[in-house]
Amino acid sequence: MGKTRDPYQFDVIVVGAGHAGLEAALAPARMGLRTALLTMNCDTVGQMSCNPAIGGVAKGQIVREVDALGGAMGVLTDATAIQFRLLNRGKGAAMHSPRAQCDKKAYQFLAKLTVERQPNLTLRQEMIETLDVVDGRIVGLRCRGGIVYKAGAVVLTTGTFLQALMHTGEEKTVGGRGGDVAALGLSQSLRSLGFELRRFKTGTPPRINGRTIDFAKLAPQPGDAEPVPFSFLTDRIEQPQMECHITATNPAVHEIIRANLHRAPMYSGQIQSTGPRYCPSIEDKVVRFADRESHQIFLEPEGRNTLEYYCNGISTSLPRDIQEAVIPMIPGLENAEIMRYGYAVEYDFAPPEQLTATLETKAVPGLFFAGQINGTTGYEEAAAQGLIAGINAALAVKGEPPFVLDRSSAYIGVLIDDLVTRGVDEPYRMFTSRAEYRLLLRHDNADLRLTESGRRVGLVDDARWSRFEARRDAINGLRDRLTTTRRGGVSLFQVLRRHETTWSDLVDLAPELAETGWPDDVVGQVVIEAKYNGYVGRQVEQIERFRRLEDKTIPGDLDYGAIHQLRAEAREKFERVRPQSLGQAGRISGVNPADLATLLIHLKRRGPLPTQDA
Repeated sequence: MGKTRDPYQFDVIVVGAGHAGLEAALAPARMGLRTALLTMNCDTVGQMSCNPAIGGVAKGQIVREVDALGGAMGVLTDATAIQFRLLNRGKGAAMHSPRAQCDKKAYQFLAKLTVERQPNLTLRQEMIETLDVVDGRIVGLRCRGGIVYKAGAVVLTTGTFLQALMHTGEEKTVGGRGGDVAALGLSQSLRSLGFELRRFKTGTPPRINGRTIDFAKLAPQPGDAEPVPFSFLTDRIEQPQMECHITATNPAVHEIIRANLHRAPMYSGQIQSTGPRYCPSIEDKVVRFADRESHQIFLEPEGRNTLEYYCNGISTSLPRDIQEAVIPMIPGLENAEIMRYGYAVEYDFAPPEQLTATLETKAVPGLFFAGQINGTTGYEEAAAQGLIAGINAALAVKGEPPFVLDRSSAYIGVLIDDLVTRGVDEPYRMFTSRAEYRLLLRHDNADLRLTESGRRVGLVDDARWSRFEARRDAINGLRDRLTTTRRGGVSLFQVLRRHETTWSDLVDLAPELAETGWPDDVVGQVVIEAKYNGYVGRQVEQIERFRRLEDKTIPGDLDYGAIHQLRAEAREKFERVRPQSLGQAGRISGVNPADLATLLIHLKRRGPLPTQDA
């Protein structure tokens, strides 16, 4: 008879099965550790609580990076999306961002099936109430009913469920999203361990029945004829695409909203927490952009087997009767039936300066936070954090060095550095403008930047690695071919660098290139490299300067209070963040160059500065 395993003993436990929890649980399981994924409801694994869309500006780059490291989001999206669009095609390659509208239920079902199929991973329905900490270190957690789980590391990915409260006009309901309960005990457990918690809010628009939409009055928005996949494992997208449609608000709609602002929780004082600036409610839009006569609304289907449409652009917490009055005044929606009313939700989050760059909490070793608990918004930001937290939880249990991506390596590195260094005063979302090295951090080269790292930590399997090697070698081969082949004393690579030269022009100049049959993605990669060559060279120099500062580490036990020359604000910021390097210290909000110079002088007096390799 085989040895019986303790059903409550694991190496890593992940709490919450949204987009952060999914990646956080799959990572350690794929790295060979016994992992548990605990959720309030097994039927909502990977659920898209808001818009069933993945990617977008900068977010698409994040999904490609998650995929390059061996994560799941790109694969799930390619398999279940109903429309693909590459945004910013008219701009340079660094601004190109893939986006897909997914089949909401198909994504959720495939996410759950992916978890269920994963060796070393146990999915279980539990309500978590408290964390178990012994001698300052996490050892497990306790669930409703007195059940105790044990683990070497725990990852919290609680989304919008901590002390969650939903608002629709004056109506308030306890819950983290429509139809789901809130997690009420965990916040108190975190506070008792010394964690600071604050409140944020987010919102969602009404959903309507597509049978009642007059599409003849709307502008169609089709997908791309040649869809760009998210996963480097996907050769091409085969499934048919569905159209989205565009309409807009108007002055009459705005007038109704203005007349009822006193009933909007954000304006009545009922909600006092901060919402996402870059995804405002229709109430916010009407107030903040008072001169605008209309705001676009994207009507997006939620799946192939439903007629439910997501009204992207009119997120609201106005009362039901006002939503019922507003919808018929929008072109194409004159007879539309609301299936779900819009609402706002308030929830607890933990200011992310309480974390290290591995997403491990500073207060409790072995405890990691990922997703909206860290003050972010968006499925993509959540998945990226979940992946990094899951990897580092596994490495911590194994006793191996941590895994950290810096700002020059990935959008994921920018995201996490922004969180742990600068904190948040509103729900954080990623933009290309946040990445100072975005010319190098493109969606098309995410595998070339990150797949080797994924392989080192044990997330990239043999099949993915084989595909990567073939693509990498083909790119290197074509680049070498163009560099060594000359026409008129100039290499073909130099010819391709010219702004007006296309690949077709190059093939006309050297017909033998067509005989080799280079794959389209390989040709596209080399063309981008050629066009960006001069700019990339300058950015590489900037990265070298950046890394020299990153390599200068700051002792973890440094007493900032003893550096009397520092301004009081700088001492307070350094003490709160406890930067790990001079580079990170310089990025802390409120720290100026004089503060950094003072810190550098103090460190030099202590002796030679250690480096990351020391």
